Amino acid sequence: MNQASEPLSSVSDAVKEALAVSLRGCDELIPQDEWVKKLVRSEATGKPLRIKLGLDPTAPDIHVGHTVVLNKMRQLQDLGHTVIFLIGDFTSMIGDPSGRNTTRPPLTAEQIKVNAETYYKQASLVLDPARTEIRYNSEWSDPLGARGMIALASRYTVARMMERNDFHDRFKAGQSISVHEFLYPLMQGYDSVALHSDLELGGTDQKFNLLVGRQLQAEYGQEPQCILTMPLLEGLDGVEKMSKSKNNYIGISEAPNTMFAKVLSISDALMWRWYTLLSFKSEAFIATLKAEVNAGRNPKEAKVALAKEITARFHSAADADAAEQDFINRSKGGIPETIEEISLPLDTGGSGLGIAAILKQTGLVASTGEGNRLIDGGGVRVDSSVVSDKGLKLGAGTYVMQVGKRKFMRVTLA
Repeated sequence: MNQASEPLSSVSDAVKEALAVSLRGCDELIPQDEWVKKLVRSEATGKPLRIKLGLDPTAPDIHVGHTVVLNKMRQLQDLGHTVIFLIGDFTSMIGDPSGRNTTRPPLTAEQIKVNAETYYKQASLVLDPARTEIRYNSEWSDPLGARGMIALASRYTVARMMERNDFHDRFKAGQSISVHEFLYPLMQGYDSVALHSDLELGGTDQKFNLLVGRQLQAEYGQEPQCILTMPLLEGLDGVEKMSKSKNNYIGISEAPNTMFAKVLSISDALMWRWYTLLSFKSEAFIATLKAEVNAGRNPKEAKVALAKEITARFHSAADADAAEQDFINRSKGGIPETIEEISLPLDTGGSGLGIAAILKQTGLVASTGEGNRLIDGGGVRVDSSVVSDKGLKLGAGTYVMQVGKRKFMRVTLA
């Protein structure tokens, strides 16, 4: 972490608090002394700082891992600064090569439009919409044209571009690098020029792109922005970064009960990292809670509090309370108040339908073989009673099917 070049004792308590908020959970603040100077100037002039976060709408949904930087934006927004939620509709057509060992296929304008329609709506569950400036980088990128693009490209060297790890590694390995990929960090950097950004946020994988913004601002005669990188959040497994492709994620549009249960599934050790990066509770509160757990308090109580906070943020406090009660019911073997319902036809003659076939047809298991294995392990219930007979057939009627602790379905056979 960079250290301020002047003692913090010379700045106000408000600036110290703003710096502490900035540093909470961050990976790097570059350069910290410049950020302190910007905070001091903002306090003296009453002019809010301009804080930028750019997101390319490469997919229609945001998961909890994406909200780490959004949380930091909200914390800085609550200090009175201007946050700019930048939708990279232009840069999405190039494709961000960050951390990739192959050329990334660019999105079509139609895909970008569809994804962008849901992006800000979801981000607004974290940011305060009334105090957020929404911009699209096509506003200044499209008017550049060929001449403007050439002029911009003249302000950055190929040697500097090749310092980027993924470009350097691909070049050494003899893998192709398309010229248009060099344009991505260049255009992201130009966004900072266009927006007169004071601070840009991003994940640790975006550090190179953010540094390009600093250099381009200096090239255009602006005061360079500071950079704040946030770590990539580990997913439910506690090992890999949260990702849909690894199925270790929590989507912020997932149902309250699912969201609550997923948070409770994380390890006790991971819980404290999630508290730092996802919770809006103060660091003092978290430290006290951690001390209580270390002294013997049940860690599940702390995890339930975190699960309720996250669920309430993306739904409501009432939904979080209901999700907690639903989880308690399931833990006791009870039946949730609201479960999916389905109707299935009986075989001709109404002789009954085999239990494994019912499980497969409802989608509770992938195959009858899996259903039979779960029955052998005592993992299947019908109307709260454990099924032990794989040959069980159910006749006409309505039944509550349960697989494991979390899968329920009300099935009507007729």
